[in-house]
Amino acid sequence: MRYNEPMDDALDITLAPWEGPAILLVDLDAFFASVEQLDHPGWRGKPVIVGGDADAHGVVSTCSYEARAFGVRSAMAASLARELCPDAIWTHGNFHRYREISAAIMAILRDETPHVQQVSIDEAFMDVSPTSVNTEHPVRIAERIQRRVAALGVTCSIGVGATKSVAKIASDIDKPRGLTVVWPGTEEAFLADLPVRTVSGVGAAAERVLTAHGIRTLGDMGRADASLLRRVFGKNGEMMRERALGRDRSPVEEDDTVKSVSNEVTFARDLTERADIEAALSTIAAKVGRRLRRKGLAGRTVALKVRFSDRTTRSVQRQLPSPTDDDLAFAPVVHAMVDDVWFPGAKVRLLGVAVSHFEEETGPVQESLFDADGLDGGEKGSERNESAPLIADDAKRRQLLAATDALRDRFGDATVRFGFELRNEGNTTGSSSKNVEDYK
Repeated sequence: MRYNEPMDDALDITLAPWEGPAILLVDLDAFFASVEQLDHPGWRGKPVIVGGDADAHGVVSTCSYEARAFGVRSAMAASLARELCPDAIWTHGNFHRYREISAAIMAILRDETPHVQQVSIDEAFMDVSPTSVNTEHPVRIAERIQRRVAALGVTCSIGVGATKSVAKIASDIDKPRGLTVVWPGTEEAFLADLPVRTVSGVGAAAERVLTAHGIRTLGDMGRADASLLRRVFGKNGEMMRERALGRDRSPVEEDDTVKSVSNEVTFARDLTERADIEAALSTIAAKVGRRLRRKGLAGRTVALKVRFSDRTTRSVQRQLPSPTDDDLAFAPVVHAMVDDVWFPGAKVRLLGVAVSHFEEETGPVQESLFDADGLDGGEKGSERNESAPLIADDAKRRQLLAATDALRDRFGDATVRFGFELRNEGNTTGSSSKNVEDYK
């Protein structure tokens, strides 16, 4: 375990008092790969890669630390990972099992405090600030969580700090099973020499602009001119300065409100025909619709994401006439949106569909439901009449959806399939993301 000052000895039973807010970021170490090694004892101590096929545009979802020693990383192209580590053990993964272990760990965290914000299948913030009632030291809570998680057969690294951003950065300092504590009052010194990309909210484009102006570290960013930060981050300029200085105070959000429901698929062979793209989008929309109905949600904004073979990404979104969970109604809208982001012959590597805005809202539509390189966020092409629902009669659509949902719930997703679901059968990579909504 690693502790930052003011402790003299990490094993000393006496800890310096903790004053003020205390946030933990619990990060499960190489989670998917760790579960695979737990379930396959013969894989322990060996390089394990969870991800898609190397010959089919797959990507690495995660990998064991033994594989990381060869330079393999999450989100790396599977073909490159195979070159770096040809003797690795490959698996597409068992996501039901990952959900099961994740749920057990999140139950441990909620047993420690009700103030838990799960941000992905393998990561969660916790507010364990000392109070007059709960006086236990935050570091002792973190130590106990590590022991309880280890008893399940996997490990976690934990960052402890006064803010979420500091705790998140601290959790990455010492892995696996590291415990890094940033004591109140030491945040600025802890962050000062770290690269600007370290803090959440600084992407590749922002990093390029900041670097061009000589701003390379979080210390530099904390001292940067306000006008530059506004130019790079817009209205969030001062918030990003506060993060760079370790002063932001965003709360741990206990609210489990779902902001959007989405699904995306990477294809083994690029799609170039409109019919194949629409068939794939219908399949993806069907998954989104089923998730909406499971959660009892109906959204009024639908978004389409397209990633091309050159890895550029475009997104577009539309407002629907009324909130819906009916994929047979919103899939034709998604089909019509294809014209806004795709031209005939363009090679499509990935497609995604998202539905959001689950309450009546009068404000502007959010900028994007997807992280995208390119965005058409307005109503481009909205002068065109949208296609009618695949089945015109609303009652008949609902009956069909209810029947197929019931059969799939009982016998599995492959029990009932529409014709469009067969068109791209077998043309996926087996890759998956760690979006928390994909695992609930």
